[in-house]
Amino acid sequence: MRKSLILLAAPALALAACAPTLQQAPPGAAVSAPPQWRTALDVTAPVEKDWWGAFGDAQLSRLVEQAQANNPDVQIAAARVEEARATELGSRGFLLPSVGAGFEGGVQREVSPFGQARTTLAAQPAFRASYEIDLFGKNAARIDAAEAGVAASAATEEAARLSVSAAAASGYITLLALDQRLEVLDATLEARRQALKFARDRAEVGYTSQLELRQAEAEYQATAQLVPQLRAQIARQENALSVLTGDMPGAIERGGTLGDLRRPAPPATLPSELLRRRPDVAAAEYRIAAADAKMRGARADFMPSVNLGAMAGLVLSDLLADPVSIWSLGGSILAPVFQGGKLQAQLDGATAQRDQAAWAYRSAVLNAFREVEDRMAVLANLRQQETALVAQQAAVANALRHARNRYRAGYTPYIEQIDAQRALLGVELSLIQLRADELTTLVGLYQATGGAPRDGVTGPDTLQQ
Repeated sequence: MRKSLILLAAPALALAACAPTLQQAPPGAAVSAPPQWRTALDVTAPVEKDWWGAFGDAQLSRLVEQAQANNPDVQIAAARVEEARATELGSRGFLLPSVGAGFEGGVQREVSPFGQARTTLAAQPAFRASYEIDLFGKNAARIDAAEAGVAASAATEEAARLSVSAAAASGYITLLALDQRLEVLDATLEARRQALKFARDRAEVGYTSQLELRQAEAEYQATAQLVPQLRAQIARQENALSVLTGDMPGAIERGGTLGDLRRPAPPATLPSELLRRRPDVAAAEYRIAAADAKMRGARADFMPSVNLGAMAGLVLSDLLADPVSIWSLGGSILAPVFQGGKLQAQLDGATAQRDQAAWAYRSAVLNAFREVEDRMAVLANLRQQETALVAQQAAVANALRHARNRYRAGYTPYIEQIDAQRALLGVELSLIQLRADELTTLVGLYQATGGAPRDGVTGPDTLQQ
């Protein structure tokens, strides 16, 4: 018996030696971290787990936490993790025997050898078991792919949570900036209302022409029409934040003003640490591991499959005085000989998918470094830009004061005051936007660096050098 099995297995094993070899990942897809960042920041600080609390606004923190808990995209990502875990659990069943129980029975009417009708009743309960011996790792590769899929899904969920956190923080900062812009417009509108009243009083007594009065009216209306536009922007921003946090569109409570927000130090991280902290990079790396495992499984399809089977049961019949036990035990070795190129096509497809995953990983890494560098470059230059804007604001405000005094004294036409008012409004709005940009850039840098270090969301070191 043993000699027969060896004779049967020898040709199958010889065919296995002809299976194609696996190809390595494209060498150009590997990435090496730079030794240092292109832009250096003066002051940095370690990233806390709840980094959004560093801005010092309880309402901002509440919105971020609510978004993490209720945002539909985060919930979808969490459900995909559960789906991947179910797939992993199902793949483990390939390494275990398959056992089933069955029952066959029926009533049969037939003609006996003596030409007489005869009715028989028979039943056959049985247990069957089968098991595939995973000699060449095909089923183990399925499990490896499923495990990598779970890890990739978990990293994707973390990336979605980080993205939603950054979006909630940035959206709230933008809302506070819009509020401050509205305050500036209201103050400007009041100043132009006073200027219009002054111009009207002067026109009524004949000190000025109707031209200056119409100029004052036009400037007042030009500012007035900006207010409803800005109120509509605030309403849209509130609606967007509400939906982001999983609520119906509605008003958003403020915890303070834009000026009340603290400016935390930028997060400290090294280029070599970035690939460990970014969940999207970890997800891309785990996808390479999953694709590698699927490629190994496609190669294993070239190998023989070894199956064992067993059956045990009883035969019950009214023709038998006692039940008769039946059983069988056997095995099979089946190797592919000719499949019309199907197996090679499957392996080539799996290899191409692995290469796609490798290049997608490189793209994710390059994008990660670009995002960090972009935000660090912005932060490094914002303070200098803010200093220049503050100086410009003081100069324009002083110019407006002189223009107003000279107009009231009758030395200059009203157009000079209008120009100074327009310049001051533009500078004040630019200064608000710059402060908002600095805060949202900080939020973006927290997101770009991956937030606080996480446990269990690091890649398997497939393509890092």
